[in-house]
Amino acid sequence: MRPITTPSYVTTHYHDKNYFLEHIDEIRNGIRGLVKGDQIDVSVVIPAYNEEEKILRTLASLSKTQTALSVEILIVNNNSSDKTKELAELAGATVITETKQGVQNARTAGLHAAKGKLIINADADTIYTPYWVELMTSPLKNENISMAYGKFAFFPESGAPRLLYFLYETSSDPYKWWLAKTKEEAMFVYGCTSCYRKEQAIAVNGFEHPPGTNEDGYLGYKLRTKFGKLYKVTSNKALAWTSDRRLIEGGGVFASFTKRFRKALTQKIDTSNLEKSQS
Repeated sequence: MRPITTPSYVTTHYHDKNYFLEHIDEIRNGIRGLVKGDQIDVSVVIPAYNEEEKILRTLASLSKTQTALSVEILIVNNNSSDKTKELAELAGATVITETKQGVQNARTAGLHAAKGKLIINADADTIYTPYWVELMTSPLKNENISMAYGKFAFFPESGAPRLLYFLYETSSDPYKWWLAKTKEEAMFVYGCTSCYRKEQAIAVNGFEHPPGTNEDGYLGYKLRTKFGKLYKVTSNKALAWTSDRRLIEGGGVFASFTKRFRKALTQKIDTSNLEKSQS
């Protein structure tokens, strides 16, 4: 069952940019401490465009990661006009710049720049748990699994009760399960929480995708078709926690549920270009 309340390891990051600047040394030490020795096992790739207000919160959460793996945090600055780049560097993350605008271009740049054999996709406005990296990478110890993908949950930044989002998420899960079984599982691969092997992603031309599909789900589809099955990480300790503000701005819970349901019913995975994309 999904969490009714927000865990303490998430609520501890309910702060603004200024709070994290006051604790920047601790964050930087945590981020740098994730790199163990000369070898990188995992690259957490985060596209960022004008995320000055949120990037430190995300990095602060990642600085608490608990894993024996050597992990780099790679920020892909996508033409930010604010202080996203400077703050990410101050927090100890590796920062590269992609001048071609768009999340697909940013993720592609991150894919090729990543030093790890494994890559985890993440977002710049999301709070991650201390167990997220370990739980997302563990399924790929099985060579028959080409991608692990997780779930997300909303934290009530707007002041709405968490119970409201618990009910929304819980009611959404059955129809997602049904659509994954009857239509296409890869449509539920999210850019905020998915893990795959760098070499295999490059072999299927990364995030290239036909019109009408999304880059994250189509990558999952290509990986499953060529290299092995997808694995859904269901542990609540692996949830990616995202702000409810976009949900509220989109008209609220009911409007969002209706929109997502209709989109899922009409979305198709276009296989006509698959052979070309893998050639």
